[in-house]
Amino acid sequence: MSREPEDFGAFLAGPRRLIEGQSDGPLKGLTFVAKDLYDTAGDVTGAGNPDWAASHPPAERNASLVDDLLTAGAALVGKTHTDELSRGIFGLNAHYGAPINPAAPDRLPGGSSSGSAAAVAGALADIGLGTDTGGSVRVPAAYCGLYGLRCSHGRLPFEGVLPQAPSFDTLGWMTRDATTLRRVTEAVFGSGQARPFRLVLPEDAWAVASEATRTALQPHLDKLTGAATHVEDRTLADEGLPVWRDRQIALQQREAWANFQRWIQETNPRFAYTVAANFAAGAALDPQVHEAAVHSWPAMRGAVLELLSEDTLLCLPTVPDPAPIRGASTSEAYRDWPRIAQLTCVSGLAGTPQVTIPAGAVAGGPVGLSLIAPPGRDSDLAAAVAMLFS
Repeated sequence: MSREPEDFGAFLAGPRRLIEGQSDGPLKGLTFVAKDLYDTAGDVTGAGNPDWAASHPPAERNASLVDDLLTAGAALVGKTHTDELSRGIFGLNAHYGAPINPAAPDRLPGGSSSGSAAAVAGALADIGLGTDTGGSVRVPAAYCGLYGLRCSHGRLPFEGVLPQAPSFDTLGWMTRDATTLRRVTEAVFGSGQARPFRLVLPEDAWAVASEATRTALQPHLDKLTGAATHVEDRTLADEGLPVWRDRQIALQQREAWANFQRWIQETNPRFAYTVAANFAAGAALDPQVHEAAVHSWPAMRGAVLELLSEDTLLCLPTVPDPAPIRGASTSEAYRDWPRIAQLTCVSGLAGTPQVTIPAGAVAGGPVGLSLIAPPGRDSDLAAAVAMLFS
């Protein structure tokens, strides 16, 4: 009889990096793992690619957020796998394999923060540090039945974390329960307040999700609408969410290519086909397409922020369907990507914090419900989620 590995394939090969936290602090007694984009002193940050690991020296110091959690009392218990250079959304890595999804072992875990999600869902750590450029915290959290916060863009320093596309890159974390999510968020940003809130339901975002997913999310949505002071249906993107998605992808691909171009040209690294294709698309992007995306970005951001008054939250599905089946071909798995990106681009373009909440399952695969708050309201958002779902 086959047996799942004890670490769910979440951790990097070799001895685990262990660092004790401070003797006191708000996170004392909790453990965390860090995606292999975060530096830990004395270790090479491999970023999910063996040629990146071979061409870079060990880090001289810990990433800033790693030190923040250690200072708050949490203990680091390992470094975890990522999609190559964070260029993926399903947890597929051609060099190191895909971690097992403890919540649905027959399905992929999501990525690119795949190992952190697997470790937390498998109760091997309390907190999983990830990064989120186009959904890399939100998607694996939803697929693995976790709470996950994508932080406001630019609110935390990226010091000691490998960037992909800095205009969209942000940090985040995953937990198994809403109380721990709030504890971590307040340890990093300060205390928050669960205030009365209005709820906006973006009709075009809800239309992206399958009927089965909408049905699974309905009980949690009913809880939210019952708690809100006002509920309103609105449209986010007059020109359509596929247009927003394509513009973010264009911006992100071009910026990622600029970020890694010199290393790629000097090293000629090994890449999975999908990763190579992503970089090639960024290199070959039509300048007019990129210019149109740049010029339209303020209007897209403005459309989201216009709906987010001080007391308003947006509510939408995190993912349109559960994770692809484990063992599916790469092309089969990536059929879901265009719809996923219609949902993840909203916070990406607006720079807002977003929390995904575990909210049921479809055919045994978890799905998530998301709340989006105005930029800078990370702690208030986590406090609201803890109040409603603890």
